[in-house]
Amino acid sequence: MKNPYLQAYVKTQLRACQLKQLSILEVIDGICKRHQIDYWLDGGTLLGAVRHGGFIPWDDDIDIGMTLEGLEKFIQVAPAELPEHLFLQTPETDPTSKEPITKIRDLNSLYIEGGDRFNVDYQKGLYVDIFPFIPYPSMPRKWIKFICKNISKCYSILSAQHYYSWRAAAEFVYFGLKYLTCRTLWAVLCPFFSKKEYLSNILINNGYGIMHRQDSVFPLSTITFEGKTFRAPASPDKYLSDLYRNYMTIPPKDKQVVHATYIQTELCSEDGEDNTIPQP
Repeated sequence: MKNPYLQAYVKTQLRACQLKQLSILEVIDGICKRHQIDYWLDGGTLLGAVRHGGFIPWDDDIDIGMTLEGLEKFIQVAPAELPEHLFLQTPETDPTSKEPITKIRDLNSLYIEGGDRFNVDYQKGLYVDIFPFIPYPSMPRKWIKFICKNISKCYSILSAQHYYSWRAAAEFVYFGLKYLTCRTLWAVLCPFFSKKEYLSNILINNGYGIMHRQDSVFPLSTITFEGKTFRAPASPDKYLSDLYRNYMTIPPKDKQVVHATYIQTELCSEDGEDNTIPQP
């Protein structure tokens, strides 16, 4: 059962959370400009920029996209340029992290989601997600959706925390084989199709089988988000239509939910005073 008091508390923290994430995005933007790395607002962040001029009112994260090559360059240069309170989180820099997604985390904050584990010491601060995009083959969309859905689902199940049981062992074998089968199918089919027309998120992050035309992304444009200018796809309309179809329609109230189960935007004050919530 959801805790209404905790939900109410999270809502009081939402705007401060958004503004701190915005400050992280500004740092990323600066690094990308200095090193000529392309990035663009993605997902709900781009939707918020178009539909609301900033954050979707109930949204509590920021998503951006980069080409895989751009992300690799960013990972090389960012650690030397990030301020001390920001951390580049990848499976290499934080091996116990639960996701294979590159994040820039704010170390002086706490952001807890449903799948987070406190018995594992990975960084859990507020973050901006960076998703790597790769060229996609011009194969039938039904094939793309089938392969991506299965790869993403199987990867999520195989990467989740498991407890020893016969059922867990059977699931590991079943989904492991299914994952390898779909990966092999992708590798076998790709050489027969051009990769010049489409791009999208890497397979494990693309559970819906979304594809964007490359000319809807490049050359990049700019867009206003929270009164500041950031990079955006060439055609936000086409990009968002691929993701959400009727993206200007406001979802019903029961769908307007915050992702986090707990948010604390400051762990220590500027004078070093501990601002953590005292234990009873």
